[in-house]
Amino acid sequence: MRMKKFINDPENLTPELLEGFAEAHKELVELGDQRMVINRKLTNADRVTIVTQGGSGHEPAISGFVGEGMVDISVVGDVFAAPGPQACVDAIRMADKGKGVLYIVLNHAGDMLTGNLTMKRCAKEGLHVVKVVTQEDIANAPRSNADDRRGLVGCIPTYKIAGAAAAEGKSLEEVAKIAQRFADNMATLAVAVTGATHPATGSLLADLGEDEMEIGMGQHGEGGGGRQPLKCADETAKIMLDGLISDLDIKSGEKIMLILNGTGATTLMELFIIYRKCVSYLKEKNIEIVANYVGELLTVQEQGGFQMFMARMDDELLHYWNAPCNTPYLKK
Repeated sequence: MRMKKFINDPENLTPELLEGFAEAHKELVELGDQRMVINRKLTNADRVTIVTQGGSGHEPAISGFVGEGMVDISVVGDVFAAPGPQACVDAIRMADKGKGVLYIVLNHAGDMLTGNLTMKRCAKEGLHVVKVVTQEDIANAPRSNADDRRGLVGCIPTYKIAGAAAAEGKSLEEVAKIAQRFADNMATLAVAVTGATHPATGSLLADLGEDEMEIGMGQHGEGGGGRQPLKCADETAKIMLDGLISDLDIKSGEKIMLILNGTGATTLMELFIIYRKCVSYLKEKNIEIVANYVGELLTVQEQGGFQMFMARMDDELLHYWNAPCNTPYLKK
């Protein structure tokens, strides 16, 4: 497949994109060694700090959320690949300002391998760190087997909730407990209509027919078992909302967060049409949207489709979501 992208040497994709990102947002972040993107105000952080990790190619995630009120250091791997554990240990050591570090890891095989090795090394060094794993894809495992669920866009609101709790001076154990409570009450379902290509090799991550869509596709083209004829916006929204409501067991009268995350090639026009249906359908069920986001938070290059995220909310979590933050791609 012929790939048309404005790149230079594919070997230099990640360092070059990080250099450009850091220059574009130099008032908020700086680029450190080992592909670390660092909050410029980290030095003066008299609080719990937050470290995360992940492959490049999903911009603005994950580094777009480094800054005040969210992530302090993101450790970036190659395209769609986890970084090594030593860089993560070094980031945690750098981030710790005496109050401990929350280490947020998405549930993918490479990230989990790095995350587990990182925690073992941190334990040997006596570092004060707690790991929270985001694993909210309802397509590939039931809630009773949540450890097998992939991490999707849910990492982003988890950064926000945890970052706000940390900014308010909560202890590491308190921040971790709040982040975990949010993570335990969130769910995501993705749909794809076209696959992405790997920007370094041009290889197609998933191949769908002209009149097909797949509900449940993973972040890197992994199958979700929901391949079916392409549906209109309203039908697709209902199918996905029903799945999320059922998984979370959301009842009439409850309050939720709803995020529609475009995955690279889906327009805002489409996302707003879908969101319109989500609002009316949830009103019919007496479920109130108290927090939302429509746009691109975590992409998969030029994949056509979106991720629909839902989380059960209460006053405390809503307070943290609405708290101030200043990062390149989320400001409040």
